[in-house]
Amino acid sequence: MINNTRILLADDHKLFAAGIERLLSNEPDFIVEKVVHNGKEAIAAIKEKKVDLIITDMNMPGLNGLDILQYIKKKRWKVKTIVLSMYDDEEIFKKCIKQGVNAYVLKNADPEELVYTIREVMEDRYLANFEHVLNQAEEGDEFEQYDHFKATFKLSKRELEILKWIVKGKTNKEIADELYLSIHTVETHRKHLHQKLNVSSVTELVKKALDMGL
Repeated sequence: MINNTRILLADDHKLFAAGIERLLSNEPDFIVEKVVHNGKEAIAAIKEKKVDLIITDMNMPGLNGLDILQYIKKKRWKVKTIVLSMYDDEEIFKKCIKQGVNAYVLKNADPEELVYTIREVMEDRYLANFEHVLNQAEEGDEFEQYDHFKATFKLSKRELEILKWIVKGKTNKEIADELYLSIHTVETHRKHLHQKLNVSSVTELVKKALDMGL
């Protein structure tokens, strides 16, 4: 039986919010209960609907994301929180952590990063670390040459990163430490890599990666 996570999404950029709603609605265990576009609507919606998680933009008219976190903390509501932000600023990150946020995700992160983060948060496995935040949306040419394989096998940037470390012979713990992830997250990514690349062993996985030129 799937344990559904009921989600409230708050973001004043309607096109962005619609895209996130579509992304999350495609997951069988996520239910987007409501989408709102400012902080006051978010607080009202939490009172109105029983949700497990609120994903909030940092900047919104009226009450912003930090205000929402403060309100939830003051009321001691049992709801998980994730901030979506365009700011890779450690001071802002620390302020959110101080107000009890469960996770901080950059808006230019890989979409799958948000999906995995939600599951980590709901399972109390997420590691709140600013280096992890920075790694979410690192830009560069490292994986551009593998775009064909990414498209063919539907691999995310994170999965390619983990695959690279597997080829180097790193353990799950070593990979987790390198990427500031939980071991559970690395294990989940490895499982998905086996499924997507249609292999049944580490040896086959490494061979496939080497065939890709990784």
